[in-house]
Amino acid sequence: MSDLVTVRVAGIADAAGIARVHVETWRAAYPGIVPEDYLLNMTEPHQASLWEASIRRARGADTVLVAEDAGGAGIVGFGNCGRARRGEAMGEVFTLYVANDWQGRRIGRSLLGGLFGSLHGHGLNEATIWVLSANPARFFYETMGGKRLAERREPFSGMILDETAYGWSDLGGWLAAQTEGGQRQ
Repeated sequence: MSDLVTVRVAGIADAAGIARVHVETWRAAYPGIVPEDYLLNMTEPHQASLWEASIRRARGADTVLVAEDAGGAGIVGFGNCGRARRGEAMGEVFTLYVANDWQGRRIGRSLLGGLFGSLHGHGLNEATIWVLSANPARFFYETMGGKRLAERREPFSGMILDETAYGWSDLGGWLAAQTEGGQRQ
């Protein structure tokens, strides 16, 4: 395995790799949090078709990024972003997942930086992300400077799940600090 990972805009051919990481990370992160039958019924072909559609629709601030290993492992992480779903004049990171074996290598930071760069490049200087409150990976967003903004309860597959919003009020400043600190990869 190589530690050389490139973050780039996803193409249609990446949908299967994104789907593999999507299913793997959900099954590892969410047992006991989301319904077991939901996790068991997730399939890579179904997720690939959803991601292919998302990639085809991506325009303007809507961006799908992948982290690809140069050593042959293929897609090891992905994320997508766009204008906030709830009508705010800000950006939203909709997903950010890194394959289990690749976590702890700054790939999440690189993907988040790419997503923030896309949002900022489309005139959006603020961003939020909603995460399941029970997911321990949510602390990653606090480490990345996100501030807790809100909590909500959302229906999901016959359950009500608690979610927490993290926000960044100055994407330009965040991006500059990452670059100046030599932390962007």
